[in-house]
Amino acid sequence: MAGEFVARSLEETRFWSRIMKEHSLFLRLGFRCEDTQLINEANQFYSIFEAIENRANAFTLGTDPSVIRRFNEEVHNAVSHIWAFKRKVLGLILSCKLPGGNNFPLLVDHVSREANYFRNRLEDLNMGRMEPLPDAIIDENVFFLRIMADHAKFISHLLDPSERSLVEQANNFSEEFDSLLFQARELDFMRPQSQTVPLLDQFLDQNRVSVKSLRDFKKTARDLIEACRIKSIIHPLLADHVFREAEHFLVIIDLFEASLTGQSAG
Repeated sequence: MAGEFVARSLEETRFWSRIMKEHSLFLRLGFRCEDTQLINEANQFYSIFEAIENRANAFTLGTDPSVIRRFNEEVHNAVSHIWAFKRKVLGLILSCKLPGGNNFPLLVDHVSREANYFRNRLEDLNMGRMEPLPDAIIDENVFFLRIMADHAKFISHLLDPSERSLVEQANNFSEEFDSLLFQARELDFMRPQSQTVPLLDQFLDQNRVSVKSLRDFKKTARDLIEACRIKSIIHPLLADHVFREAEHFLVIIDLFEASLTGQSAG
């Protein structure tokens, strides 16, 4: 169990600390030139999470669990602060105190939801809490399906309007994932009666197919953006960022499938 705790802690922190670091960059890029205090705060968070990422990568599976538990507490504190920063920024935008900025309110809410998710994961790890598999399958999919739906909307709005085919594809993905999210929430409302192995297995299979399609679309978009072959205001790192989150979701789906059916993930 100690080895599993260390492995899961490092896996979560290595992935999400990089995500938090990149959120800091994306928010900074969306601030106006005169928003110097917000820019400085974003830069500080970038440095904090870059240091956390480096420390997480330096630990090994043989690291003393007590060291990892203290590290998780430090990271939890940093994540709580960046969550508060993101919510502050959202409040400023929604009260029209940052006119002319380029951070969509939904994007700021989106990145704050991811910070809260990461914070909760760290708490669960340190407390030794583990949701029953049927509950975890539904809760994780509800969370990540909403994240994927948001990504499709961001891509659609950040592509140049003249990229009609790609905009249409992104809008179609947005509608598809909104529908999948509604289905997931309906499964949620029907629990515990909905938590049969056949229903959950079908739920995972259906979501996997859609996430793979979106992942492939994101990969194509990323490659085209990096090669300067399409018109957009999407930062190349943002394109790679959303691709990695889709890949992460697929790993989670496969792990759930393996636990549900007793087969090897792969």
